[in-house]
Amino acid sequence: MLCSNWYYFCWSDHNLHKLFLQDFLKQGEQKSTRCDEVEALIKKGCSEASIENPRGTVSINKNQSLTDRTKDGVKLKPDQITQIQPQKLTLDLRSGEAQTFHLTFKRAEDYPIDLYYLMDLSYSMKDDLENVKNLGTDLMLEMQKITSDFRIGFGSFVEKTVMPYISTTPAKLLNPCTSDQNCTSPFSYKNVLSLTADGFQFNNLVSKQQISGNLDSPEGGFDAIMQVAVCANQIGWRNVTRLLVFSTDAGFHFAGDGKLGGIVLPNDGKCHLQDNMYTMSHYYDYPSIAHLVQKLSENNIQTIFAVTEEFQPVYQELKNLIPKSAVGTLSSDSGNVIKLIIDAYNSLSSEIILENSRLPEGVSISYISHCKNGVSEKGENGRKCSNISIGDQVRIILK
Repeated sequence: MLCSNWYYFCWSDHNLHKLFLQDFLKQGEQKSTRCDEVEALIKKGCSEASIENPRGTVSINKNQSLTDRTKDGVKLKPDQITQIQPQKLTLDLRSGEAQTFHLTFKRAEDYPIDLYYLMDLSYSMKDDLENVKNLGTDLMLEMQKITSDFRIGFGSFVEKTVMPYISTTPAKLLNPCTSDQNCTSPFSYKNVLSLTADGFQFNNLVSKQQISGNLDSPEGGFDAIMQVAVCANQIGWRNVTRLLVFSTDAGFHFAGDGKLGGIVLPNDGKCHLQDNMYTMSHYYDYPSIAHLVQKLSENNIQTIFAVTEEFQPVYQELKNLIPKSAVGTLSSDSGNVIKLIIDAYNSLSSEIILENSRLPEGVSISYISHCKNGVSEKGENGRKCSNISIGDQVRIILK
């Protein structure tokens, strides 16, 4: 609180006149004494009308009603569907004074989905590639049970194209496999097919892909995930549910491992696709897990790790570090990949979790959730609601 009972001035007939108010401070008192509690200022002689005591406010700037995919018989475009209300608000905060607002979420029916399948094409995934070649049309048929607006894309990765991750002898650069196996030249990441509604095109392009090879066991998948996340235009992401399926039977390199190949520059988190190929794998290190979390979150991408049973523990730990991610067990030949994707999607889409970026110093948020079937939670559990079905509506109070 601040007492504004000071010397007031105004212009009148080009002459400056002092108004009636006198300074209430006693001789020798600091000007900082003007800031105090209301009762203390009044006791010192400041009139109540002169005390400046602004309050915090909550202003709702955008508050469109929740919608389903279809309105009045017309199917809405993705950017016209509203699942959370309000969409924008402004808080004026004051130290020590809490503000409260409510968020309402409704899971819309027939919400559009973009799914990008990112596959490890090192030699050990040879059998898996054969099964993925028919994935497009089969997955389209399954996903049409969930949404009428589904698009699918495909990308592949192997490893950084420098020693000691691959052999750089001329013969091995042409064919990294043994002489009786016809493999393609090693590469870091390739965007094979941008997101499309044409499942047959997916099958056609994927059927032309060839396995490659590298030397060490961990793969360069983190480089690929980063490019898929930040190259929105090339991948073709829409502002809809974004799913990234990451399929591998191996572990991963991460920030710092690039030093083995003399690569020390940290990953810059920018798009470096040229002719749909990642061109800077030899220049930038692998991204860190924290960097991937940041970029996946910024671009609203939910990740499904489809990995073999051997690497389940590793990717379960990774899942715990990456919000909105899931892990599924990939059969030895990827024969169960469609069921894995459907199950993981249902798990991800049935849960709503509120996240916030780093808060300013002195600011905190508490949550109270009112979920389906009368379930309410407070504290950290108040940030989320589970088992949300299509059409369900939940409310979360933030304070």
